[in-house]
Amino acid sequence: MNLMEGPARHNAHRTGSNGSAPDGTASSPAPPESASPETAPPDAPASHADRPAVSPVVGTGDRGETYHAPGNLPPDHTQAILETTKQVAALLKTSGLPFALVGSVAAYAHGIPVRLQHDTDFALRREDAEAVVRILEENGVQIIEPPEDWLVKARAGGEQIDLIFALADRPVTTELLERAKPLPVDSVHMPVLAPTDLISSRLAALSEHHCDFGALLPVARGLRERVDWDRVRREHGADPMPDAFLYLLERLDVIPRRETTDEGR
Repeated sequence: MNLMEGPARHNAHRTGSNGSAPDGTASSPAPPESASPETAPPDAPASHADRPAVSPVVGTGDRGETYHAPGNLPPDHTQAILETTKQVAALLKTSGLPFALVGSVAAYAHGIPVRLQHDTDFALRREDAEAVVRILEENGVQIIEPPEDWLVKARAGGEQIDLIFALADRPVTTELLERAKPLPVDSVHMPVLAPTDLISSRLAALSEHHCDFGALLPVARGLRERVDWDRVRREHGADPMPDAFLYLLERLDVIPRRETTDEGR
């Protein structure tokens, strides 16, 4: 408790409704107390001063990095991100170069009811990056060169765009992009990463430092009938975090249980 909190409450309790003490003498009103997150009622709206200095985490990248929402972002930024996605996809289609929508917006395109709050992600081959960047710049998209060597960042319409060359340390290949299928994203068709590849890329990003099963579970549930789970097990069954997630899906009856042997489950 704040050390000033006790006397303030004691004085407030002794002050009458007209602002005077019980003996009739005037007393100074107690300063209003500002409830901290620890003392405020659970459903009480936080004041501007009570908001945390660090913005809340709203998403994670394919390498487990966390993204923080700027303080002025609304809780649901879906429509703004979709508008930017459509704008960039239209430009990428004019290039004639292969690409695919990935990440949370790809899950949205597959019908998963995710809330979009951070950015839109596109996968492309590293050798096409220079041509893609030139097209985007010529059409007013701001390019931001990050320190990482596996993506280029951009901004349009106030939204962030990630142009990714590697998904969880796996290079984006022509074969990966050829498996992408055109899907409507808010009425605009664009190639979207195939369900199996989407799940595989998300599992590949799991590690001891990034193991958010809660964010991945709704995606796996929504895509379960469209994913080649045998292929996913072959690719990730030897890795502890993906294997643990696959086991969780089995226990929840999201996917069929794997065949067991006398030596293991």
